[in-house]
Parts: sequence; structure tokens; C-alpha cells
Amino acid sequence: MWDALKTALESNGLITGFVIVGITMYVAYLISNKLTKGLIHGSAIAIVLGLVLAYFGGVYSEGTKGLADISLFAGIGLLGGSMLRDFAIVATSFGANFDEIKKAGIRGISSLFIGVALSFVVGIVFALIFGYTDAVSLATIGAGTVTYIVGPVTGAALGASSEVIAISIAAGLVKSVIVMVGTPFIARFIGLNNPLTAMVYGGLLGTTSGVTGGLAATDVRLVPYGAVTATFYTGLGCLLCPTLLFILTDMIW
Repeated sequence: MWDALKTALESNGLITGFVIVGITMYVAYLISNKLTKGLIHGSAIAIVLGLVLAYFGGVYSEGTKGLADISLFAGIGLLGGSMLRDFAIVATSFGANFDEIKKAGIRGISSLFIGVALSFVVGIVFALIFGYTDAVSLATIGAGTVTYIVGPVTGAALGASSEVIAISIAAGLVKSVIVMVGTPFIARFIGLNNPLTAMVYGGLLGTTSGVTGGLAATDVRLVPYGAVTATFYTGLGCLLCPTLLFILTDMIW
């Protein structure tokens, strides 16, 4: 019976990948609701679980692709590959309404550019501290600090190593968790209690899961406004980090 089930799962790898992701998401949101009372958003926990599974999958298979190196879970390699990743980015961008971001005016638009540039610089500083000096690695880790989506997009465009891309994803994840957990605590000190400040906040920090999770824990009515600019932030990061910001980094280093 096990052999038949294994054959069926291996023959339908993409479906198996969806099932595994679905189970992981269910467990993550269960942990979020039961153990953290919603303080840490389920998406952040799901990312951590995914990284843990990838680590143990890599140790078990002695490969380079995590769980995807195990034949039973090979479909995860397609599900998490560049094609569906880029499709998800485009789909997310199409979900944003440009008319909404115009309501924030110059403050909302400038927050996007300031937020991307500031996060990129912070990421480069940490990369330098940990010994990375080449422009490709610096730009990739800097882009990961922008968001954990921008990091691998930039790394793939610049030809960064898998190790550096993994670090960029980890940097974005840490940022997402910090924003998610910290938002409710700082909200009253920065006036985060209206749609305008939520849009500026989303533009400055940009990590969609972190901003939406943090705003949901602060005031659920603010979530759509922060999510709009955070979505544009990811798109802007994907445009600027592998191009202009990389060129500037390469000129300096």
C-alpha cells in the first residue's frame, strides 16, 4: 500500500507540493492562533517551517535543493521555482489599485523610494559586517532586506550564489517577523491610527506579510491601506535593486 501511495505522490509531484504547502500553512496558522494568540502572523511561521523543512531535507538528501532533492517531494521544486514565483509577484501587483496609492500623494510615493533605498543600505551594512565585499553579494543581501521576494529575484538576475540568495531570504524573513511583532507596540507612538499613516508605513517598511500582520494586530481596518503601498514596494524593489541600486553598489565597491 505504501509503495502504491508513494508512486502516486511521485507521479503527481505538483499536486503533492500543493498538499505539503497546504498542511504547512494549516499548522502555521494553528500555531499562530493557539500559541501566539495572533501576535505572530501565520505566514511568518509558515516561512520558518518551510526553511526548517528545507534544511532537514537537504541534510537527509545531501543535496542542494532541500526537500526537492527527495523524489517524493520533487514537486516542491516546481511549485517554488522561478516561474510560479514570478507569476505570484505579478499577480500581487495586479491586485493593487493605483488610484488608491494616489490618495497618499507625494508622501506615499516618496515613502516607497525612501523605504527601498533605506532597507537596501541597511542590508549592505550587515553584509559588510559578515565579510561580503563583492557587489553581487552585497546587492543581493541588500535586496533581501528590502523583502524576501526581492532578494531571490535580484540574486537570480545578478547570478548570485545559492548561499547568498538563502541569506537574502533569511534577512527578509527576520525583517518581516520584526515588523509583524513590533507594529502593535509602536503604533501609538508614531500615530499609526489612520489610513494615510498606514499607507506611508507600508511604503517605508514594505514587507507585505509583516505590514499586514502587524496592522491586523493593531487595527484590522488599516490592513488594506498598508497592503497597497507594501505591494507596490515589492514591485519597485524588483525594479530598482537589480538595476540602479546594483549599479551604484558596483561603482562604490
